[in-house]
Amino acid sequence: MKNTSLQLLVHAKDISSAKVSLIYPGVELKQVTAVESPNYLFLTLNISPLAKAGTFPIEFKTGKKSSIIYNYELKARKAGSAERTGFNTSDAFYLIMSDRFCNADTSNDNMPGMTEKANRSNPDGRHGGDLKGIESKLSYISDLGFTTVWMTPFLENNQKVYSYHGYSITDFYKTDPRFGTNEDFFHLVNTAHNLKMKVVMDMVFNHCGSFHWWINDLPAKDWINQWNEFTRTNYHASTVMDYHASANDRDKMVRGWFDNTMPDLNQNNPLMATYLIQNTIWWVEAAGLDGIRVDTYPYPCKYFMATWAKSVMDEYPNLNIVGEVWMAKTSLVAYYQQDAPNRDGYNSHLPSVFDFPMFYAIGSAFNENESWDKGLVQLYDVLSEDFLYTNTDNIIVFANNHDTERGFSIMKEDIRKYKMMVAFLFTIRGIPLMYYGDEILITGKKDKGDGDIRKDFPGGWADDKMNAFSSSGRTNEQNEAFNYLQRIAKWRSNKTVVQNGKLLHYLPEDGIYVYFRYNDNESVMVVLNNNESPKDIKTARFAEGIKDFTKARDIINNKNIENISTINIPAKSALIFELKK
Repeated sequence: MKNTSLQLLVHAKDISSAKVSLIYPGVELKQVTAVESPNYLFLTLNISPLAKAGTFPIEFKTGKKSSIIYNYELKARKAGSAERTGFNTSDAFYLIMSDRFCNADTSNDNMPGMTEKANRSNPDGRHGGDLKGIESKLSYISDLGFTTVWMTPFLENNQKVYSYHGYSITDFYKTDPRFGTNEDFFHLVNTAHNLKMKVVMDMVFNHCGSFHWWINDLPAKDWINQWNEFTRTNYHASTVMDYHASANDRDKMVRGWFDNTMPDLNQNNPLMATYLIQNTIWWVEAAGLDGIRVDTYPYPCKYFMATWAKSVMDEYPNLNIVGEVWMAKTSLVAYYQQDAPNRDGYNSHLPSVFDFPMFYAIGSAFNENESWDKGLVQLYDVLSEDFLYTNTDNIIVFANNHDTERGFSIMKEDIRKYKMMVAFLFTIRGIPLMYYGDEILITGKKDKGDGDIRKDFPGGWADDKMNAFSSSGRTNEQNEAFNYLQRIAKWRSNKTVVQNGKLLHYLPEDGIYVYFRYNDNESVMVVLNNNESPKDIKTARFAEGIKDFTKARDIINNKNIENISTINIPAKSALIFELKK
């Protein structure tokens, strides 16, 4: 690696009293660090660039005659590993709740030593989805028009209840056996790469699960953030960048626990910080990852997160990382994108963020009656704040995810609004994301609990009565939605002007929003009609965007328009035109 220093965490009874030694060309034992618990040692090794791959013994001498030998393997890197290309504007994300998508291996639904058993009748229980199930549907996802898969965490969550979501990790280096094995994940990534797809891994640095193996034997008291009594975070991420904020509020935000089953990790402990950084790099290297999604980005120590992001990007300069900064204001989200001109000088080194302000605007825009500050103007207003971002292309745009109400439910189960939502997501700046089942109009209400927004994909289990992975298993309305999304997604995947072109938009008038994606050679015109009646639009106002184009191809309806001086657009619909001369 570019960073030649390697920290090893060693855990064994009374190991701290051991004398440690190793002999291997190119590997030097630089430091041995004992901590409060006698059952830990932290070894710092220096790995020379000249070191060869191989296995070498590390000796822990615990007495005059007794010693423990651990054979440590130094693995070879794959050629070109450091130069890998992460996700970018040419991609479209498909988000999967790992436990709820497809169960291809029923033998691992219940595993020895795993405390929570499968119970598909419980919306908050484990249902049996697994890595082999996801891998078996990669062709389906690719054929739908998506290039990148992001799965919710699949690492071991050996919690007593509510462990299916994956965010209560109990071993940061081990795939939960109910999802499969590390090798299953590596195979999934290879299969995706063979299909020209990318894989983004969901990572958590703010907390672990309360049944993590180290909780009953912490290396040190400050390994996690501890309070005299249970103290929950205040969930107000704005306190992190607010220079008026009290230290008390900021401390509670960062050091408070996300939940009583999620101990808050103390990234100010340098040994913990190194552990988390190295764990990330290990997964990127071992699995061949194309990107990382970071959970609850503002909740850990922000200076650690900046060091973490820089350390990862130093090793993989072309990788991409997106952070979950769940705030409704662009100014607060933009604070976390790398190189932001923040007043406090903070640089997150985080390349990408999720466009939560646009998420909120989408949820309102297509459902409101048009007025001066309602309806489509909300989309316009969010885009007007793009000057706050350092890179408006490298942000993820979405209408729902695994923590929100389902997109079709947000659109009031109106397929016309759904189509407008899809057209907008796939033609606006940034990288579009859809949540599994959006293509078949799965519904779900947040107020009914997380289980309702994380329903099983129909057809992912052998005994499902409906198989929505096949057109014959979908209703007519579901096929209408599926085909619409597929047409636009596949079109975008080959349209560089939409992926990388500039954006020109016009203030919505009379419920009509018009914008262009353009470059020196091409231009795409998008028209959204938020009215309950069709409209005839004279295009003279849009001359700056139309330029000398006089014709168009309607990519949704696959027909040519010989004269675009006037455009007729149906009620509650979108038109996407490739402009022609």
